[in-house]
Amino acid sequence: MKIETLKTTICGAFCFSPKPHCDTRGSLTEIFRTDWLGSSAMNPQQANLSVSKKGVLRGLHYHLQQTDCWFCVRGGVRVMLVDLRQGSPTWRESYTTELYEDDPRLLVIPPGVAHGYYALSNMALIYFVDALYDGTDEQGVLWCDKDLSLPWKTSGRPIVSERDRTNPEFYRLFEKKSFPKYKK
Repeated sequence: MKIETLKTTICGAFCFSPKPHCDTRGSLTEIFRTDWLGSSAMNPQQANLSVSKKGVLRGLHYHLQQTDCWFCVRGGVRVMLVDLRQGSPTWRESYTTELYEDDPRLLVIPPGVAHGYYALSNMALIYFVDALYDGTDEQGVLWCDKDLSLPWKTSGRPIVSERDRTNPEFYRLFEKKSFPKYKK
């Protein structure tokens, strides 16, 4: 199956735009295939469903080892990515996109790229990961960090978890040299 690949400004992060197969009954959309990923193919170990109400902001999180693949199945989200990989050609660059249920796209996020989303409506997001969750690989950086200056464009004050409100600021990661290494 031919698939449209959409580039991002972050090295190693990309979107796939699968085409739904429609008929009088409805539609079928392939939302994930390992052959789309080519040489960077991941081996999915777990799939998760994240459900949020409008106004929820989750993130910024990043993993040292884990790749994420996100697909919005209900509503819409504004996604922020920030490259935190030491030695990456796109280090500290950010990328913003929106995912919607009626515009199917799979977003692939490599290890070391911080990610978060803001729920534009009541929404649900399926994400595939290539490592089983145990909590040891998940890191965070403050979603509203002044050094990163991300254009979240929230309407009002977002609903943020205690954990995400207390993630360290970017300069603290810099002081501790807690950035993941870039792998080509």
